[in-house]
Formats: sequence, C-alpha cells, structure tokens
Amino acid sequence: MASKGKEAAATGKDAADANPRGIPKAPFVDKVEDYVSSREEVESTLRSFQEMISKYQFMELNLQRRVAGLKDKMPDIQKTLDTVRFLKTRSGETDPIDTTFELNDTLYAKASIPPTDEVYLWLGANVMLSYPVDEAETLLTTKLAAAKQSYENCEEDLDFLREQITTMEVAVARVYNWDVVQKRKEKAEEDGKGKGKGVKDGNDQPNG
Repeated sequence: MASKGKEAAATGKDAADANPRGIPKAPFVDKVEDYVSSREEVESTLRSFQEMISKYQFMELNLQRRVAGLKDKMPDIQKTLDTVRFLKTRSGETDPIDTTFELNDTLYAKASIPPTDEVYLWLGANVMLSYPVDEAETLLTTKLAAAKQSYENCEEDLDFLREQITTMEVAVARVYNWDVVQKRKEKAEEDGKGKGKGVKDGNDQPNG
C-alpha cells in the first residue's frame, strides 16, 4: 500500500511537468524501487507504462497528420497572398490581366481579369467571402503566420513526444530487468534452502 502511494506521488510530481502545449512529461525511473516494491506489482506497473507509451504514440500520430496538413496548406496560403499582393499593385491600372487559373490538378482555363479592389477567398467548408484587397492581404498574412507558428509548435511537440516515448521505453526495460534480477534472487534463495535441508537430513541419518 505504501508503495502504491509512493508511486502515485512520484507520478503526480512528474505529471505536473508538461511542455507549453500541455503534453505531460514522462516519469524518469531512476530507482525502480520508487515504483515497484515487490514482484507482484511488476505486471501492473509495466501495463501502466505501456499505456503511457500508447498515449504518446497516439498523440505523435495525430501531430504527424497535422504537420502533413500544414505542409499542404501553407504553400496554398502563400500563393493566394502573393496573388492578392499582385492585384494590389495593379489597383491604379486600367488594362486587364490575361492569365490562366487552375480548375483542378490537371485542368486550367484562361481568364481576363480587370483591375479590382476586392477578391473572393475560400474559407473552407464550401464557404467563399468577398474581401477588399487590403483586408484580404491582412487576413492571409495572419493566417500564414498562424500556420507557420502551428507548424513550429507541432515539430517541437513531436520532438518532445519522441523523448517521452524513449524515456518510457527505458523505464519498461528497467522494471523488466529488475523483475528478472528479483526472480534470480528468489531462485537462489530457494536453492540454498533446499541444499541446507538436504545437509541437515543427511546428518540425521544413523551411523552404520
């Protein structure tokens, strides 16, 4: 019981440490005895550590997907922002722009774009809104900065998660090795008792 309380206290102390996005820091198992006091507790402790590894791996997978999405998203935002800035430079022009625009990955169409002071932006979920060019530039600049910051945070979180997974894998190995050592000690003690009993029984035999 005291061991479980000691384990909970140690785990709670480590759980209070987290990275800026709130991902908890893995407990560093320096002394196995702080977490396990008998072999009966080994299985439950290993199960608990494996669950923590699974949670970290789940978070890692989600972040990897988010990073992939941001990698696709940021070039699109940058391209749209560049287009808006180009249109802004032509606000005083009178001649239209002859260009091509993308309909899908392999299909383009020609277009003639007259000077304009507004643009239409896709906001997602099949929603498109009209913005003045200046507001569109501000919005896209903000979105691009937010996407870049989110990407940096994700990369930082992924590095943090990899460290925590490694820490927990080391903890699992230490607890497992501790269990092996204890098993050998118990076997040695049992063998020693068996030999001692055999010698005693032999001394009790009557002399011929």
